[in-house]
Amino acid sequence: MASRQELNSGVGEVRVGLGFDEARLAEWMAANVDDFAGPLTVRQFNGGQSNPTYKLTTPGQNYVLRRKPPGTLLKSAHAVDREYRVITALHAAGFPAPRTFGLCTDDDVIGTWFYVMDCVDGRVIWDTTFPDVPRGDRPAYFDAMNATIAQLHMLDPVAIGLGDFGKPGNYFARQIGRWSRQYLEDTDAGRFEAMDRLVEWLPNNIPPGEETSVVHGDYRCDNMIFHPTEPKVLAVLDWELSTLGHPLADFSYHLMMYRMPPSMTAGLTGVDLAALNIPDEAAYTAAYCRRTGRDGIANMDFYVAYNMFRLAAILHGIQGRVVRGTAASAHAKASGAGVAPLAELAWEQALKAGA
Repeated sequence: MASRQELNSGVGEVRVGLGFDEARLAEWMAANVDDFAGPLTVRQFNGGQSNPTYKLTTPGQNYVLRRKPPGTLLKSAHAVDREYRVITALHAAGFPAPRTFGLCTDDDVIGTWFYVMDCVDGRVIWDTTFPDVPRGDRPAYFDAMNATIAQLHMLDPVAIGLGDFGKPGNYFARQIGRWSRQYLEDTDAGRFEAMDRLVEWLPNNIPPGEETSVVHGDYRCDNMIFHPTEPKVLAVLDWELSTLGHPLADFSYHLMMYRMPPSMTAGLTGVDLAALNIPDEAAYTAAYCRRTGRDGIANMDFYVAYNMFRLAAILHGIQGRVVRGTAASAHAKASGAGVAPLAELAWEQALKAGA
């Protein structure tokens, strides 16, 4: 069976139903992207589930295009204009986000909204055990991921022009409400007992405390580009779920890797971390706390239960798109099938938190 690295790496032919008028795109880029010069070649990245992503090759420079998928979309989903805005602001603030070149909100160009950014050369690592990294180097790669998310959470949203990028306060209540509604409204993908329990339990057990930072929403190793040979994060990708929110929601989502099995988005449960020279959950959490000035993190079981529920709701949405025939990835069917086991795992975290 092919690994996630093999399934998701590289580019291929543009998939059926996701093509567009490439000549029309080239015209738009000539008019809107500084120093653009064709001819233009378009290929599609193999990875990713939600917004179709393409590599644009020209003689002088390579670009990446992210677009809304075609077809009927849920309200507020696939907001490439928000992706474009946050990436542009973070790049200007010195955070490792790609340089952007332009946003198009004219459906007549390629059929849906899209934006164009720099194609950052480096490594995308799809397996959380970092199997292709020498054992002695793995702690440095984990530390680079840790430092980068801490850097994001320490930025002042107002100072970098993102003060209105999300609603202030009540982040967990609003997010639980959003993903509960999306789960309940997408009847095509079915209902799951553990999800129904979580919809009821989560809003009544939110820990106290309000904090606000820019949050990525899907921060994990395969959503970043590492330096080709060094433990350095060159770019964080896939900002579709970013907003202003609670930094501990964002960090605990990243930390889920320690509480999920390898069969679920390359988790680390059951893996011999010491043998692989990978820091454990406690050490990784302590490093983040040190960088962000925290004295530990209480209520982690709730935060992880919330994030597993949220991810299960996202996979539920993917399953709905599979049923409707609008899924962007060839691997979407397998991801959609992950709703039930992930929801059960989320409920296990809720039980640890006292449910």
